[in-house]
Order: sequence, then structure tokens, then C-alpha cells
Amino acid sequence: MTPPEPVVRVRDLRMSYGSSEVLQGVDLDIHRGEILALLGPNGAGKTTTVEILEGFRRRTSGDVHVLGTDPVRGDDAWRGRLGLVLQSWRDHPRWRVGELLGHFAEYYPDPRDPVALLELVGLAAQADQQVSRLSGGQRRRLDVALGIVGRPELLFLDEPTTGFDPEARHVFHALVEKLARDEGVTVLLTTHDLTEAERLADRIAVLVDGRIRVSGTPSELARQAAARAEVRWTAEDGTPRRERTDDPSRLVWELHCDIGGPIADLEVRRPTLEDTYLHMVNAENRHPADAKNRHSADAEGRHPADAENRHPADAGEREDSAA
Repeated sequence: MTPPEPVVRVRDLRMSYGSSEVLQGVDLDIHRGEILALLGPNGAGKTTTVEILEGFRRRTSGDVHVLGTDPVRGDDAWRGRLGLVLQSWRDHPRWRVGELLGHFAEYYPDPRDPVALLELVGLAAQADQQVSRLSGGQRRRLDVALGIVGRPELLFLDEPTTGFDPEARHVFHALVEKLARDEGVTVLLTTHDLTEAERLADRIAVLVDGRIRVSGTPSELARQAAARAEVRWTAEDGTPRRERTDDPSRLVWELHCDIGGPIADLEVRRPTLEDTYLHMVNAENRHPADAKNRHSADAEGRHPADAENRHPADAGEREDSAA
């Protein structure tokens, strides 16, 4: 039986600005109903990758298919199958919350009921309130409602819980999981919050310096991260020592035998997923030429032709930060 085609299929994706290559051969598959977290430092190419998938930016080369279509050729019907929750929309200060959501719903053939959706995201009490009077967290909830009002098949979430308190974050996570589990919505999440990525994602991909450096389920990456432990102690001459090992028990026993007594300041530490992520990021940042290329690419800004491609409900502008 032939496996279903991925919702997102990317092969050897490359993006250059002049002589600076921001994306250097990205390969990525995302399947129906899957939540994928794309992690990486600023300048790694996350925003560029996502904008190419959304059809907002033209790539230099590579094969890209999203919902069976090359985003460069995506029409309004194709864009209507996408949902976008971005870091920044142009504000609509004079609109009332319910009116704005109803206006966005008109762009879609089978939208969610705006009243029920406001209840779902916790904004029912603010339906008649002007957007300009919302708090930061409430505005972020409205962004989420605007992103899912069209019943998207593929949902892009860019730092979605910024400004959320713990309770709101929990409710949002439950909503995203419900969309994926019950409605088969595919989700691409970009975030700097590894805790959120571990909590939500079926798979995590780490993009560093324009390449996917590691990809797997949170448990797979956690096992990789914890495979080698770090043993720390203070030597007899007072010198702090550390050593990484696959067998910390054996190393501690050998130290005990060598010293012939207690080991001063002994600590056995297994690296976390965050430790592994930071190690990859910091290793790349130690290459000045790579950092120069990233900053040069970021300074280039959006390609003029990208303005032609807009989401049908895109009443606002993308925050242009080629992260």
C-alpha cells in the first residue's frame, strides 16, 4: 500500500541573497495530523523557510510541495487551506473583536462560527470590545482565532503563546492538540521555547545555519541528549575537573579507587534536550564567517516579487525578521 503524500514535502531547499546562502539544502516532511516544531536561533533560516512554505517568499532552488502544490503557484483556493498565527499583524484598532473575526470568516467557504470560536479561545467577554483595548495576551488569543477561523488543513504557528499566562498557555496547547487529533490539522510550530516544543510536538527539527541538524520525536532526541553523562569533581590539588562518559558509574568507581576515599564535589549530570540544542547553536556561532553570512542575508529583506503572494485573509503585513 502506497503511503499518503506528506502535507509538506521539501527537498534540497536553498535560498540565497546575493552571495549569502541562508538555506543550504533543507529536507523536511510533515504528515497529516502531525505537529512539527521547528527550532533554531535567530538567523538560522526559520522565518525564511516558513515564508517559502506559505508562498510569501520565492526560493532560489529546491523542490517544495505544500498540500500538493508548489507554493509559488498557489492560488487563492490553496491559500485558503492555510492558517497563519504570526508574531505580528497590523493592528485594526477601531474594529470590535467579534466584527473583525466575522470579517475574516467571510473569506472562507466553510468557516467556524465566530461566536463559538471566541468562546473557544476565551474571548467571548471581549466580543464587543475594540481591538485596541485588548491586553497583550488577549490580542494573541485573537491572533489564534483569526488563524483557525477558516478551518485550515495546515496551520503555521509562529511563537503562538507569547504573552500567555500559564493557564492560557495550557488551554492553547489543548486546543492545538485537539485540532491535530480530532480534525487532522497539520501544524508547523516555530518557537524558542523547548518546553513548549516537547509538550506539543510529535517531532522536533532543529535548523542551524540553514541546515536541519537533527530531527526526531522529543523522546528520541531526549535519549540522544542523555546518552553521555558529564561527571564533575574537584581533584586533590583543588582543580575542578569534568569528563564526559557513556558509563558514569564505572568512571566514579575508578575515581574512588584512585583517590582512595571520598570524591570532592562529585556531580553526575546528564545533558537535557536544551543542553544539546544550545551546544549545536553555540558550536555554529563560533564560526564568524557563518554569522556574517546570516547577518548579511537578514539585511537583504523581502524579495520584491514576494509581495505578489498574499493569504486571502491577509489584512496585515508579516513581521519581516528573517529568523
